Amino acid sequence: MKKKSITQLYLFRFTQNRFWAFKQMGIAGPDLHELPGLHFFKLLGTGGGNGFSLWPDFSTYALLLVWENEAMANNFQNHPLFSAYNEKAQAIRKLSLENFQSHGKWSGSNPFESTAASPQKEQAVAIITRATLRWNRLLSFWKNVPKASRAIENAKGVYFFKGIGEWPFIQQATISLWNSLDDVMHYAYKEKAHKEIVKKTRTKQWYAEDLFARFIILEDQKLL
Repeated sequence: MKKKSITQLYLFRFTQNRFWAFKQMGIAGPDLHELPGLHFFKLLGTGGGNGFSLWPDFSTYALLLVWENEAMANNFQNHPLFSAYNEKAQAIRKLSLENFQSHGKWSGSNPFESTAASPQKEQAVAIITRATLRWNRLLSFWKNVPKASRAIENAKGVYFFKGIGEWPFIQQATISLWNSLDDVMHYAYKEKAHKEIVKKTRTKQWYAEDLFARFIILEDQKLL
């Protein structure tokens, strides 16, 4: 039987060592390239305010990892890079996810292999979206971000959301956690504010590249 691919998202919060955390965005890549079984990774900053913001949150950083299987994913916590984050961060949240649907591209490919069946009715799910913005659409996009933020903030069934991204202003992503797939579907297809934003995305052609992925949440754990 084929082993399932595992996606991990670590959220690291810092009250001290913030400059160290910021530097990792540029220097930690080579350590990750050497890890066996790691198919894809991104070191990510996060948005301030209530999660989706033009202004960065310099206290919180994210690390996205896509592994060949669960055993290789679990072994990451023995790696020196994780040990350094564990020593310097004041809080760590670990999400382990299995993809059941994804489409689009991230840096030219889709890193998520759909190995899970659709979730059970009351099973929590995670949504990751990601986009590279067109330079000539930046102002139009960011003018609509407050409306998008209010829409998800008021959505039924969402219990966490955060803007994440590789580069400020240009390469943006989001992670959101939901009580069930039904809540996601209601938000996606019945919430007027969200439907209007999706329509604008298409008509105004904000994105040069985009990706949308749904996951079953296997683990949501606070390590610190």
